[in-house]
Amino acid sequence: MDLDINTIVTEQAKAAKKASKKLALLSSAEKNKALYAMAHALETKTPIILKANMLDMEDGRQKGLSSALLDRLLLTTERISQMADGLRQIANLDDPVGNGIMSRRRPNGLDIRCIRVPLGLIGIVYEARPNVTADAIGLCLKSGNAVILRGGSEAIKSNTILASILAEAAHSAGIPEGAVQFVKITDHSAVDVMMRLNKYIDVIIPRGGAGLIKRVVENSIVPVIETGVGICHIYVDDKANMDMATKIIINAKTTRPAVCNAVETVLIHQAIANEYLPLLCEKLKSYKVEIRGCEKCCQICPDLKLATDEDWATEYGDLILSVKIVANMDEAIDHINNFGSGHSEAIITDCYTNALKFQKNVDAAAVYVNASTRFTDGNEFGFGAEIGISTQKLHARGPMGLEALTTMKYLIYGEGQVR
Repeated sequence: MDLDINTIVTEQAKAAKKASKKLALLSSAEKNKALYAMAHALETKTPIILKANMLDMEDGRQKGLSSALLDRLLLTTERISQMADGLRQIANLDDPVGNGIMSRRRPNGLDIRCIRVPLGLIGIVYEARPNVTADAIGLCLKSGNAVILRGGSEAIKSNTILASILAEAAHSAGIPEGAVQFVKITDHSAVDVMMRLNKYIDVIIPRGGAGLIKRVVENSIVPVIETGVGICHIYVDDKANMDMATKIIINAKTTRPAVCNAVETVLIHQAIANEYLPLLCEKLKSYKVEIRGCEKCCQICPDLKLATDEDWATEYGDLILSVKIVANMDEAIDHINNFGSGHSEAIITDCYTNALKFQKNVDAAAVYVNASTRFTDGNEFGFGAEIGISTQKLHARGPMGLEALTTMKYLIYGEGQVR
């Protein structure tokens, strides 16, 4: 490994860790002042950001990135305005730091309180999503955490200018210098360094494709919160409203196919398959969705591409959808629990009993009844933004807002008690 890369990343982590001690003590008002300053800076420096993003977009086209990935990379005046609004929304949220979790008095007279405190220094490793830069910095600062970010090469110019603008605005507004760090090194060894800095980094959150997340989870000695991979399903029950089902599936697949809450597999009850599948396929094809069906699907609609075993375990991130006919809800649930990534799953049904059974038996962070999986999002859940969507069970699950970026501290008051 290049000694300079190790030194650069380590020094950035040291600086951020040092700043985190002061940052944890700031008041809500002080942190909110910085968030508003950051939002204003994004808006006033939009032309600079767009210029950098234009260069990333051109590089992406030359590298042959898919249209879905280019959409995730693209910044517009409207999207930058939305990023600024997101920072203001974070400022308006209640600050979790210092909130009481529990309080009790023991028989020996000890008073024990438990409160929320910042995690410390949070590392974010992510790919071609410039909006992650603003969301991550905003959420980390509001929850009293310093942050060190390492974005992918596809958005390096956009992320570098965004992080610079936000860090400068935050520091000018009173955030300790060094609390926001962006690793400009695109070499993968920079991530390797971060994954071994458990002396400074308290947790790493990877956001991106399955390969990135797998690499971090398997190699990091820093604690990891696993996020993002979204092999999401929609099960169309035999008691479903077919028009509703089609509307939801179209939304979940086509609005932004590259995001992790997009649906990848649709399961259809065999009792309605002959009637419903042709209708669904016709509608999907009008949106230019490639459909890969099981053998039973191909018998009903012979023009479909035959799905392989690999398809059921694939997050396409594109206008591709796998479809399978199942004998009943139990088979649908088994399929989801076997191939799902624990992200978001949905059932379309008018039967209350079936809805309850599905929600009880499906193991995922978010389980929907008659709604699109696309709602699994920090903003949609009322969190203002999200640091990621955790698909694990420790220490957070689902869209991660401010509370997910805190841990506990016990405060004990005594009067000379000894054990």
